[in-house]
Amino acid sequence: MTHARAAFAAALALISSVPPAGAEDFRLSVPLDCTLGETCFIEDYVDNDPTQGRHRDFACGINSRDGHKGTDFALLDFGAIGEGVTVLAAAPGVVKRTRDSMPDDRLMRGVTSENACGNAVLIDHGGGWQTLYCHLRLGSVSVAPGDLVQPGDPLGLVGLSGQTNHPHVHLTLLRGGQVVDPFRPEATGTCGDPGPSLWTEPPAYTRTGLVTAGFSDAVPTLQAVGDGSARRPTLGPDEAMVVYAHLGYAQPGDVLTLSAESPAGTDLFRRAITLDSDQASQMRALGRKAPPSGWPAGEYLGRARLTRDGKVIAHRFAHVTVSN
Repeated sequence: MTHARAAFAAALALISSVPPAGAEDFRLSVPLDCTLGETCFIEDYVDNDPTQGRHRDFACGINSRDGHKGTDFALLDFGAIGEGVTVLAAAPGVVKRTRDSMPDDRLMRGVTSENACGNAVLIDHGGGWQTLYCHLRLGSVSVAPGDLVQPGDPLGLVGLSGQTNHPHVHLTLLRGGQVVDPFRPEATGTCGDPGPSLWTEPPAYTRTGLVTAGFSDAVPTLQAVGDGSARRPTLGPDEAMVVYAHLGYAQPGDVLTLSAESPAGTDLFRRAITLDSDQASQMRALGRKAPPSGWPAGEYLGRARLTRDGKVIAHRFAHVTVSN
């Protein structure tokens, strides 16, 4: 038996001697070293609508994606990847498996259904509970199978590995191999009154969300945004550049900031828009015409950030490539 296997067996025997944790005593902490509402936010929750083609978060809101099996804690800045933001163990347990071989690639080249989680850590907590942490930065995984971890112990850094085009850690909670929504553990697969959660300190929830954001060559209609025809993955150097955002259940007084950055990282345009409508679905856009010499070739980054009382409640990135 190898040293790693021996260590894992000893550690597993240790937690196996502890009475299995039930839903009433199993608890999670936030799996990211960040401040919710300031440097990170919860982007997507577990999809609690089993109907294919539809999605609902635990509170019957829009903040999920069809078939999404975890909770996404997202960063607000691509630059934070290089600086390093630590992914943390959410509960005590034993590291069961790791992967640290996939590149950080926003274009997701080589990603399949088998490796969509990217660089990852799987932790066993006993009693059938497991947590899975996805999309870690290549070369950053700092634990190995058999390691004992406590809540808050570092596992690695946020990256762009696997099926993702923005920096976040995806946390999946499992019990007996089945997905459990930590916000609605006793009734995962349905939505409504969530009841008790599994969080030591439950993160705040807002129903408001950003459905999508993207680049276009003109101010689009809400219908074009909804059916996807507004989105432009590429633009010509002489075309206008517009960033749009589709909001759901925003409140009057919420502030939507739209911006775009050049390939060199400088602002092309930025505006904070105070919303005055409580429409369930609304769209805003901001842009500018191409300069006389045309847009320089490269990748441009758009942002849509929604704040309420100074706290970030929703955020989306957008990307477009200009080629000569």
